[in-house]
Amino acid sequence: MSAEKIIGEWKKKTFKPVYWLEGEEPYFIDTIVDFAEHKILNESEAGFNLTVFYGRDTDWATVVNACMRYPMFAERQVVLLKEAQHMKEVEKLEHYIAKPLASTVFIVSYKDKKVDGRTAFAKLLKTKTELFTTKKLYDNQLPEWVSQMVEQHGFAINQRATALLVDHIGNDLSRLRNEVEKLSINIKGRKNITEEDIETFIGVSKEFNVFELQDAIAQKNMAKAIRIIQYFASNPKAGPIQQILPTLYGYFSKIYSVLGMDNKSEQALFGVFKNSFAAKTAMQAINNYSYNGIEKIILLLHHYNLKSIGINDTGNEDADLMKELVVKIMA
Repeated sequence: MSAEKIIGEWKKKTFKPVYWLEGEEPYFIDTIVDFAEHKILNESEAGFNLTVFYGRDTDWATVVNACMRYPMFAERQVVLLKEAQHMKEVEKLEHYIAKPLASTVFIVSYKDKKVDGRTAFAKLLKTKTELFTTKKLYDNQLPEWVSQMVEQHGFAINQRATALLVDHIGNDLSRLRNEVEKLSINIKGRKNITEEDIETFIGVSKEFNVFELQDAIAQKNMAKAIRIIQYFASNPKAGPIQQILPTLYGYFSKIYSVLGMDNKSEQALFGVFKNSFAAKTAMQAINNYSYNGIEKIILLLHHYNLKSIGINDTGNEDADLMKELVVKIMA
């Protein structure tokens, strides 16, 4: 069950006795826990019937005792156990989980990891709780997720603005949400988020970023690529080499995989890149470099990644390494 479905059931006043939230992506767990803490009970009910524990500061017996209490002046009570991954002997909750109290909604936040699936405790969680397991989103899932987040705020965002935002923030869903909320507050009187908005309110240059650099390389536009690299040299935080090289490697690795496809149309490439602009530049890269050229780019990126961490390099500046890399790619 997704975070949205769990919260949707709660809005309909449908509850299960125990929810176990675990996994690698804290954003979805935090979203559920935040709703549980502030929305399941109204203000007057929460004063008597909301109990919050933190794993580092409590023990299993104290938590179970709280769960066994009956609600006061309300249909149910809510017990939250945050950061349960830090609680000693957390598996001793099994006796309560096996026979929970129907009037208690017990929600456990077990972030950044999962219970060992081979244990009896894990098997109990699967059968006796609403088990919610999260995974980190893949990079190619982020644009669609951002677009949906923007729509939930009542706005629209074009693909290039989405790419700028995702390339700048990366796979930090909480920060992406915060930036979307910042944009929704600042673009008064409009409903469409543009590249200019990303530049103005997030601080990402729409002309000088890794997204534009990969386009310049795909188009074999040497002058544009060098201008972007010079901008990065003057603004190190805008484009650190440790961020640029993996991004370029991921992009050209996708293009390399496309070369093995029977269908290399722009529509087929869109299925890989999830972005029409990226699909168009990928087509240009295929036409400009061919199979051998793309293979050469991937090898060069690996080679210069090693140089960027001091292997087989005599101490060149990052900008000099990038310029040298681009020249060799386009040669």
